[in-house]
Amino acid sequence: MTPFSLADIPPMTGRTAVVTGANSGLGRATARVLAAKGARVVVAVRDLAKGREAVATMNGALDVHRLDLADLASVRTFAEDLDGPIDLLINNAGLMAPPLGRTADGFEVQFGTNHLGHFALTNLLLPRISERVVTVSSNGHRAGSIDFEDLNWEHRPYRAASAYGQSKLANLLFTAELQRRLTEVGSPVLATAAHPGMASTNLLRPPGKRPRLEAIQRRIAHLLAQSDDNGALPSLNAAVADIPGNSYVGPSGFLQGRGAPKLVTRSRKARDGDLARRLWTASEQLTGVAFSLTNATR
Repeated sequence: MTPFSLADIPPMTGRTAVVTGANSGLGRATARVLAAKGARVVVAVRDLAKGREAVATMNGALDVHRLDLADLASVRTFAEDLDGPIDLLINNAGLMAPPLGRTADGFEVQFGTNHLGHFALTNLLLPRISERVVTVSSNGHRAGSIDFEDLNWEHRPYRAASAYGQSKLANLLFTAELQRRLTEVGSPVLATAAHPGMASTNLLRPPGKRPRLEAIQRRIAHLLAQSDDNGALPSLNAAVADIPGNSYVGPSGFLQGRGAPKLVTRSRKARDGDLARRLWTASEQLTGVAFSLTNATR
């Protein structure tokens, strides 16, 4: 199998791509490449000033729109205000292991942002998407579990890393169930997922109470982690490569930490169809947003 590189991305002229969290890190790298290939890129960001600053460093057709995935009202406004058809939606934005926080709607902030915000966004935009939905997960999904009795960490002692794992597992279960539903209604749209490996943008932990240990962790991370550009390659591969729906793309190196992208494995829980359907139902109830395609839609 020939390693995937930027040269393998076809011309994107005439296509529109929406990239969440595109003002920095992996999202910024992804948006920059798609715009350079000719796509019109919608840079969906919470902070408009940071979005405009990022776009100023890129070449191509880029539009900055405000989107706060931690606020369902913002998600709805974004979907209503966005004009025209969409070819690619790349659900890239996310949080990693912050202290306990709540979204505007009262959800645990990682589950609410990483999963529920993208769940609502995807379903609101889905009737206008023609090609693909890519959702960025993480190897951290392997440590995750879905606790339906306490999805929003209201009754358990909060563990930031466990909450992150739950949200990233939810990303893969969402992709699997979305693809099942798309296939069921005969839609040509594909749902795929990717993870960046040890990307420098999200590996580093926030400062803690042991600065010497944190400093060592940061130095190790800088040595092992991929750059933003390399970390974005799995998402770009998942967006344009000739791969089946529900594919999962990640780095090909040791422990999927770095290297050229390829199709990679996921945990047993991430392959559980019953778990995926149950999570979908819970997500519809929490967000008030449902799958909107029918056989007559496409």
